[in-house]
Amino acid sequence: MAAWKPHNSLFVRLAMAALLGAGAAGAQTATLGLGRAATPAEIQAADISVSPSGVNLPPGGGTAGQGADVYQRRCQRCHGAKGEGGEEGPALAGGQGSLATPKPLKTVGSYWPHATTLFDYTRRAMPFNQPGILTNDQVYAVTAYVLHLNGLFPAGQRLDAQSLLKIKMPNRDGFIPDDRPDTGKSAKKAKR
Repeated sequence: MAAWKPHNSLFVRLAMAALLGAGAAGAQTATLGLGRAATPAEIQAADISVSPSGVNLPPGGGTAGQGADVYQRRCQRCHGAKGEGGEEGPALAGGQGSLATPKPLKTVGSYWPHATTLFDYTRRAMPFNQPGILTNDQVYAVTAYVLHLNGLFPAGQRLDAQSLLKIKMPNRDGFIPDDRPDTGKSAKKAKR
């Protein structure tokens, strides 16, 4: 039987990692004189999240036809030619009426409760290999195209902040509000 060597044991390595991590965390609290506080303009430029209610939707717009071009160049590889999904990405279209079946297909058209969150997610996270590269007009256009693939937006109509807010997603009532005391309206009241 081999002799026990403390320096090779998992326990000793984990203990050392914990001690080093605690020391590093303590060192981070010291002022190093590096960097500067972000300016309000820099914070505003980075604050691009759009809420489900549409707060922070930018100006711009596009049609499903324009979006088809963007989709073909930037999205098709992962999501398939018509949003059916691919080897690298999930399906974006189809699946309506499948959520209550043994094999639900969760897509933009079958699962998502708000069209604004499609815009927000696309704007911040897509395309996967170059997130944030699309202009606001391109994001509106590709959002229009994906909504069109799901039968939720007409092909020739321009999608913009106002028309995006009017889209009623099929599963908009399929989510239960979180009414725990630390979330929702009661949490906002408590923080005031």
